Amino acid sequence: MTINERHEPIHDHEHGHVHGLSPETSGAVGNKLLLSIVITSLTLVAEVVGGILTGSLALLSDAAHVFLDIFALALSYGAVRLAAKAPSSRHTFGFRRMKVLAALINGATLLLVAFEIFRESISRFAHPSAVIAGPMLIVAGIGLVANLIVALVLKGHDHDDLNSRAAFLHVLSDALSSVGVIIAGLVILLTGWTWVDPVASILIGIMILAGAWRLLKEVIHILNEGSPDSAKPDEVSAALTAIPGVLAVHDLHIWTIEPGYTVMSAHVLLDDQRLSDTGTIMNSIKEIADHRFNIEHTTVQLECSDCGQHCADSGSVGR
Repeated sequence: MTINERHEPIHDHEHGHVHGLSPETSGAVGNKLLLSIVITSLTLVAEVVGGILTGSLALLSDAAHVFLDIFALALSYGAVRLAAKAPSSRHTFGFRRMKVLAALINGATLLLVAFEIFRESISRFAHPSAVIAGPMLIVAGIGLVANLIVALVLKGHDHDDLNSRAAFLHVLSDALSSVGVIIAGLVILLTGWTWVDPVASILIGIMILAGAWRLLKEVIHILNEGSPDSAKPDEVSAALTAIPGVLAVHDLHIWTIEPGYTVMSAHVLLDDQRLSDTGTIMNSIKEIADHRFNIEHTTVQLECSDCGQHCADSGSVGR
């Protein structure tokens, strides 16, 4: 006997979770991303022109990061718009995974930019060139102010939304990069040590690399159908097995379509009982899945005898 249960998002202040993004929230996130793209684009122009005129590799490295921010924001905006489309017979979960794919592309590009910065920094160490520190400081200061404005625009984003969180982290990382450029400019202005410029570039590259690693680690986990930390299979299985009338749980699978939208499927072995009595058990399963583990979409197969279909790593628990 199979029961497929799809329950709508529940906004429960007691449990403090909200599944997915409402159309209104998606629209607000999209508008914030658009405004951020405009502000960041102006920053890119200023830093590229300033980097060329001053000969600052740190400023040009930061400009590359800013360009990546624009790329990331644009991908995030497109993914948010696609994710808002309704599910269809061909795409039964809609386009929620587009935001995860956008994050994958952003992370991969971050890696390429970081390694290019390292390559250019090594070359600059071998062949140093003059850096005009004054204008470099001015342009970097403009970039820092712009980053702080974008951070304020994106403030209050949904931390369960991988795209919004990645965009916010991009901006914070870029702000730190601008601080690094400013420090390098001050040191060059006061001491004339031009080697500080490629050092600052290497530090910027390390920050980009660290951000890319964190982002890709989460994205790969989702694409590999890994279970979220909020719903560990062993804990979910034990909780379901504790329901009166449930003998065992097997073939339990928990994964995320996107952060904040968790899906579960399971076979639940019951005591021999009437079909009408299973409604209470199903309500208990839904209550536990939704309110304790933030699982939004559940597919449960109720059994009165072992079906013999077991996965070695699916977390079969009995009592």
